[in-house]
Amino acid sequence: MASRKTTLEERIQIASYCVEHDCNYSETARLYEVSYQQVYGWVKKWLEGGDQALVDRRGKAKEASHLTEEDKLRIELRKMKKANRELEVENALLKKLQELERM
Repeated sequence: MASRKTTLEERIQIASYCVEHDCNYSETARLYEVSYQQVYGWVKKWLEGGDQALVDRRGKAKEASHLTEEDKLRIELRKMKKANRELEVENALLKKLQELERM
């Protein structure tokens, strides 16, 4: 079965239905037209973390309050490397411009 996009409300409904029916993943997957793996993953997350565990955060950065010190340092290092690279490119461009003006 191919996966399909679902809303947070659908994922909550699917997980609660599956748990209410003795964790029958196959029946739930067939009924809601999603894959067995999706149902299994949603139920596992839902049982461990409740409704908020089913929020799709792919492609989104962590909230600043949830970052570890190591994560903060890694982000700061990435920003500094980017700024350094931009300055190197600007410097190279200015050197090339000076070289061309001398001709």
